[in-house]
Amino acid sequence: MTPVHAGTVVLFDLDDTLMAHREAVARGILRHMRERAYAGDDTASQHLWHELEERHYHRYLAGEVTFEGQRRARARDFARAHGDELDDDGAGDWFDRYFERYRDAWSLHGDALPALDELVSTLPGVRLGIITNGEPDFQRAKLDRLGISDRFDHVIASGALGVTKPDRRIFDAAIEVFAAEAPVDRAAYVGDRLRTDALGAAAAGLDGVWLDRFGVELDADEAAEVREARVMVMSSLEGLARRLAARWGTAPDAR
Repeated sequence: MTPVHAGTVVLFDLDDTLMAHREAVARGILRHMRERAYAGDDTASQHLWHELEERHYHRYLAGEVTFEGQRRARARDFARAHGDELDDDGAGDWFDRYFERYRDAWSLHGDALPALDELVSTLPGVRLGIITNGEPDFQRAKLDRLGISDRFDHVIASGALGVTKPDRRIFDAAIEVFAAEAPVDRAAYVGDRLRTDALGAAAAGLDGVWLDRFGVELDADEAAEVREARVMVMSSLEGLARRLAARWGTAPDAR
């Protein structure tokens, strides 16, 4: 017998949606600073490292630098701000050591596993997947270390496709992978970035869910975009299954 919701697919972003990426970055860079004996305000240094990650990682996504190149650029800029000049090889070694500290701090957000469990129990037969901007091996390593790889039928990574969110082609590719196994009647995508994740997914025909963990204030134009695209806004993953079931008319009291 075919499960009731075999045609339902729920896709997730990884970093800062399921995995507590920002927290791991913040802890990892402070530990690395201590090892390098860098002086400076902890909060300011964490903000700088976050800003450098955003700047150089998006250069990689845009095809301006390689994956390794963006890592070394981040290392050089951060070290220089703390009076430490690195050559190219030194920047690579610096980042490798930082990465060990970052990896040691990997963890799931506390609402991640309960939300995944609730999806499976509320929508029997639902299929789950990941769409992520990044290199497939690197992102799969995170899923393995976090112990959730077996929760997902497919992992779609931009590094394997050559297109990044919010390009609709990455969303289309994900749906095609699932549709090759069984028809997809409805699909949602959950991510922490409004434009890259939720609006991008909505433009591709999915139900976009914006996980706004930090209470971002939208201007009037952004708020109008959210309403027009029917983006679902949530401050945590708690209640995700119930919200989706209600939207799709598949909640227990609607059947």
